[in-house]
Amino acid sequence: MNRINPLYLALLLIVILLLAIFKLDNAKVELADAQESLIETTALATNLSGLKDVYGNQKKSKAAILKILKNSSLKQSNIMKKVKKSGIIISSKSMDLRALNSLLGKLFNGAYNIVALDVKKLSETKVSLHVEIKW
Repeated sequence: MNRINPLYLALLLIVILLLAIFKLDNAKVELADAQESLIETTALATNLSGLKDVYGNQKKSKAAILKILKNSSLKQSNIMKKVKKSGIIISSKSMDLRALNSLLGKLFNGAYNIVALDVKKLSETKVSLHVEIKW
């Protein structure tokens, strides 16, 4: 009577086996979720790294903007620029439409963080401009 019934041992082993299989399936699902999360995080990190390379280089952005402002088509526009540590402010009280088109084309095609853009029509051929670019 002091002996344990072998059927109880077999039942205990089957229950332990079922619990182990259940835990293993849960671990597989968690691993698949973690792998998907890793792929998404890697893609996001790659994108952020690329954006940092494009937008994070303050000296390159500053030099490129100053080069754009020295363009001969913009000389007659009386463009005022205020260079700060955090960015540059470009403004003009009276600007020709061709000069505006040239300037905005170069700014929009470049990789600049344009925070504010205000263009007001003064007449059929003149506009006023205010642009803030941060870096």
